[in-house]
Amino acid sequence: MKTLLHVGCGAARLENLPEYFHQGWAEIRLDIDPGVRPDIVADIANIEMVESESVDAVLSAHNLEHLYPHQVGPALAGFYRVLRPGGHLFLTLPDIQAVAAEVAKGRLEDPLFNSDMGPICAIDILYGHRASLEMGRGNMAHKTGFTAKSLTTKLVTAGFEVLRMESDGRYALWATAQKGAFCVPS
Repeated sequence: MKTLLHVGCGAARLENLPEYFHQGWAEIRLDIDPGVRPDIVADIANIEMVESESVDAVLSAHNLEHLYPHQVGPALAGFYRVLRPGGHLFLTLPDIQAVAAEVAKGRLEDPLFNSDMGPICAIDILYGHRASLEMGRGNMAHKTGFTAKSLTTKLVTAGFEVLRMESDGRYALWATAQKGAFCVPS
């Protein structure tokens, strides 16, 4: 059985993940919020309690943008450390370049798409979801912005081979990276 370290974003379980993970995978949940009852309570910028080379994949969906820029490198290094050789990192995060294009068109508060939290506009993507911030959840603020180029650079610096980088057409980047059997982070 393969092991997936599913980082952050609440109490979702395998059935809520892409179909690829539905069979033959065991999920370990890591979240900063003990209220969602994760398997491990930790900040993704410091996952030392996860054993080195202990998981086959890491899924981090909309988490890295909540870190300060100086925390992104250590978070990626932590993901690299816990992956087995040949393991995969799957990332989703806002495409700040696509959002900036909407802002340049004057669409700062026009709904770009609907989410479970309601309509999402450019200001929500730039600063975090207003509904969460209004509830006093400052950890939901967006502190770092990414473009395909900047994310690729950060992944390569952490030692990953970038296999895929694309926009999903909804102002998000999807990245797939692999830890090579003989890669050494620079």
